[in-house]
Amino acid sequence: MTRALVYGDVNLNIIDGSAIWAQSMVEALSRAGVETTLVLKSRVTTGRLTDPLAQLPGVRVVRTLEESLVRSTADSLTPAQAVAVMTELDKQQPFDLVVMRGLRAVDAAVRDGSFNGRLWTYLTDIPQTVTALDEASVERLERICAASRFMLCQTEELRSFLEAAVDSACGRSVIWTPVVPAPEFELPQRSPMDGRPLSLVYTGKFAPLWNTLEMTQLPERLAANGVAAQVHLVGDKIHEVPGDPTYSARMRSALESGGDVVWHGGMPRQEAMRTSAQMDIGLSWRDAGMDASLELSTKVLEFGALDVPVVMNRTAMHEQLYGIDYPLFAGSFDDVVDAVATVATDADAYALALERCRAVSARYSMSVAVDRMQHYLARAFPRGADEQPALAGRSRPLRVLVASHDLKFFSRMLDHLAAMQELEVRVDHWSALAEHDPAQSKELLEWAEVIIAEWCGPVAVWYSQRKKDHQRLIVRLHRFELDGPWVKDVAIDRVDQLVCVSPFYADLTVERTGWPREKVVVVPNWVDAEQLDRPKLEGAQFRLGMIGIAPMRKRMDLGLDVLEAVRRHDDRFVLSAKTKMPWDYWWIWRHETERAHYDEVFRRMQISPYLRGAVAFDDFGGDVPAWLRRTGWVLSTSDDESFHLAPAEGMASRA
Repeated sequence: MTRALVYGDVNLNIIDGSAIWAQSMVEALSRAGVETTLVLKSRVTTGRLTDPLAQLPGVRVVRTLEESLVRSTADSLTPAQAVAVMTELDKQQPFDLVVMRGLRAVDAAVRDGSFNGRLWTYLTDIPQTVTALDEASVERLERICAASRFMLCQTEELRSFLEAAVDSACGRSVIWTPVVPAPEFELPQRSPMDGRPLSLVYTGKFAPLWNTLEMTQLPERLAANGVAAQVHLVGDKIHEVPGDPTYSARMRSALESGGDVVWHGGMPRQEAMRTSAQMDIGLSWRDAGMDASLELSTKVLEFGALDVPVVMNRTAMHEQLYGIDYPLFAGSFDDVVDAVATVATDADAYALALERCRAVSARYSMSVAVDRMQHYLARAFPRGADEQPALAGRSRPLRVLVASHDLKFFSRMLDHLAAMQELEVRVDHWSALAEHDPAQSKELLEWAEVIIAEWCGPVAVWYSQRKKDHQRLIVRLHRFELDGPWVKDVAIDRVDQLVCVSPFYADLTVERTGWPREKVVVVPNWVDAEQLDRPKLEGAQFRLGMIGIAPMRKRMDLGLDVLEAVRRHDDRFVLSAKTKMPWDYWWIWRHETERAHYDEVFRRMQISPYLRGAVAFDDFGGDVPAWLRRTGWVLSTSDDESFHLAPAEGMASRA
């Protein structure tokens, strides 16, 4: 059985979004059939959240401080203490994956190194704007992403932002949305709002950015507008605000004021949900400073699952989910009053808000989360025996060696092979096309049973001339190798399989080398269709895209021809090229014909009325899936390619 260790830098005595995340993550793992250990950060003062978790199948809740796993009189663990406890538990019985939340705790774990490669990292406490991301933050995130098997991102917006800023996040970032548990009770039938006070509800912590003090003023303000209302507040965590030392006292006084302000205190999650389900409108109106957040509130989704429409800020993310005409968007206190007053008297507006909230929340149910978790588990831990029955029943893993100077076209396949429990995979990293450590290569050769030479270059020559009879050698040929002087030195009789990336180059290889056709097979280059399948952004239908414009055989001039042609009919069309510039490649820029070609290309962009201002260049990088979200058409104008990934990636992105 797969084993998971979960640690969140959160206090499970307090019902807030981070605590609900920990509870939902453990439940999703348990229901996906994973044996799960949850390490608690804080001493338990209430079992409202932890007691239900301990009853789940295969779940162990470790009360670290109560069990004296660290020497401390404090109420919570430091990041270093948490990592020490987790490492000790891992030594006792190793875990297959380690799910962590909280930047400081994750950073400590990565620096320790014990869990690198096994981390499933969930971060919300990171800079979420370009201006807030400084060099130190990027370096820190690069380390964390490189050490993680998955980066769990709450929203598509957060994933795209992270990939654009942090190279190591590309290919590792997957979606893990907030999870809404199904209520363990039948939803009540609320009476019509005519002739009775309106009931508003908020659940969570009480803090300035959540506008909770202002919420207590809503009944009085609504009464002035002719709407009778009560506000119900669930929770017991009142923040101490360093810049406002009187906030806590004022917030508590407002909660205890009575009348139309009803404070229920802290509750177990299901009880809090039961209370919320009896209300007419949920409150998730926050300070405008949080509008740029790339996170989605769990409470908003929970209210929707309870058939309680929600007052929320108008943000781009909320508009995309709930529609621009959602009637309960609010940006200010006055907006909240107006929106609530409107739906109190307009049954159609209330019904629209309710239906939108219900429909959105249905996409975030626990059953959806369990399906997603099972999919990620299958991706992280593929079973080799399912793909190749001959691997089943071996007394030890098959020893596979991958040798190459450049693994950019093999990285995901390498990850896939390394994740199979039936295989032991090692890599012979050559420092350059023909440069390596012969002693290390010889040692790895003696160890291996199967050798994969990525590129039919000097690495294929070296291994083919030294391969043992009991070993199997697979060589992968792309394109440029056929023009190299080393091909004639490959001992083809010692090669068991030659893999080409397209039928054309398979035929050309046989034609040029005379190698036996029965040894040549075609396995196209991979595209990560799952990573590429993302929702398009508004306006994508008017954006053409090119991925790579150098060397000149990529034919950007033809791309400009296409752009000119479509802009004669509709000037909304533009072209974006995600690429390095040709002068960034010295071996390209040294040729006069190449320089002349690009001189003409850039001259056209400046003088053509159809091209001027319509072409943009984006940095080369691994964030192609995020970039393709705003691209509706991908151009493949090359004179020739061994296997052109760009159109395949475009199709996988629904371009």
